[in-house]
Amino acid sequence: MNLVKISLKNITSKPYPAILTLIMLTMGVALASLLVLVGGALDEGFKKNIRGVDMVVGAKGSPLQLILSAVYQIDNPTGNIPLAEAEQLAKNRLVESTIQLSYGDSYKGRRIIGTSHDYIQLYDAEILDGQLYQAPFEAVVGSIVATENSLKVGDNFYSAHGADEGAETHEDHPFTVKGILKPSGSVLDKLILTEPESIWEVHAHEGDSAEKEITAMLVKFKNKMGMISLPRMVNDKTSMQAALPSIEVNRLFELFAIGISTLRIVALSVLFLGAVSIFVSMVNSLKDRVFELALIRSMGATRAQVFLMIMIEALLLSLVGIVLGLLVSHTGILALNDYAGDQFGITISFLNVSPSEWIIVGITLLLSLLAALLPALRTVKIDVSKVLSSDVK
Repeated sequence: MNLVKISLKNITSKPYPAILTLIMLTMGVALASLLVLVGGALDEGFKKNIRGVDMVVGAKGSPLQLILSAVYQIDNPTGNIPLAEAEQLAKNRLVESTIQLSYGDSYKGRRIIGTSHDYIQLYDAEILDGQLYQAPFEAVVGSIVATENSLKVGDNFYSAHGADEGAETHEDHPFTVKGILKPSGSVLDKLILTEPESIWEVHAHEGDSAEKEITAMLVKFKNKMGMISLPRMVNDKTSMQAALPSIEVNRLFELFAIGISTLRIVALSVLFLGAVSIFVSMVNSLKDRVFELALIRSMGATRAQVFLMIMIEALLLSLVGIVLGLLVSHTGILALNDYAGDQFGITISFLNVSPSEWIIVGITLLLSLLAALLPALRTVKIDVSKVLSSDVK
């Protein structure tokens, strides 16, 4: 007796309850899986972009805004700081290395950063085509910028003031593309990099370093003493602000956690409703299938086989719901991938499977089988002779 085949026929004979159950399970699995994938990618992406950056120095203002603008390039800067003051901090005995960043201009909405080659090395980025910039107004372009603007080595472009695409362009200072970066899954993918002198010259900053300004400086400490003393020293004794990426990113994730927790509850609720739907449909179907089940028993099926047949029905429904839910969530990742890359410089693969998704699969299977357990146990108590001798069908 092929129990799987019989279970499939039972499901397809009354498709509407099965479809409702599948919709519930698919929605629950898809939402839970999507939360896991997006949350994991954001966590990995945010941590990847602060790797090697212990402290960020910029103009006084919001520490979180400083981190978002200087590290992730997704907010407006808090202002500029004197280059001379930043260089003085870089000489501190607790500082191992620094990377200066000057920005404020853009090309078609993509930020132009004046910085050293150390910024590229920070993210282990490599040149795909061409070479690194060696002089002012030579530029290296991130992979996303190059793709969306069809830029190639040798092309010229003009910067615009601010981040708006319609802003006034500096047509007296053309930039030349010298290199294209390989995709790195970092913030570099959405940036245009050049010498700091390019930014200063566009804005007519002339003279010695005491008159020049930068937007931010990324700092790496020599040891833990830097983490303890330097941020307070910068905030209390200079015109600059110091922010610690690790602390600010944790605060940011605390804000995200409220919304994610709410969505997680919604996903589990939908999965629970799917299990309830299985229970209700099984109970209702048993009322109409008592004679059929008794007939199957009279043909040689054991109580255990009938019990398994009901459990297999629940298992098949849950497996189909799981597969559909995972397909929906991973297809949703494709739609979110461009946005994630554009906003956060991270990529989420369609084929990426999180270990947490196996937990979702396990929970879904467990809920479905538990929902079918009581109806399945009721089949064991069917009085075959009584049912067959009556008119119940």
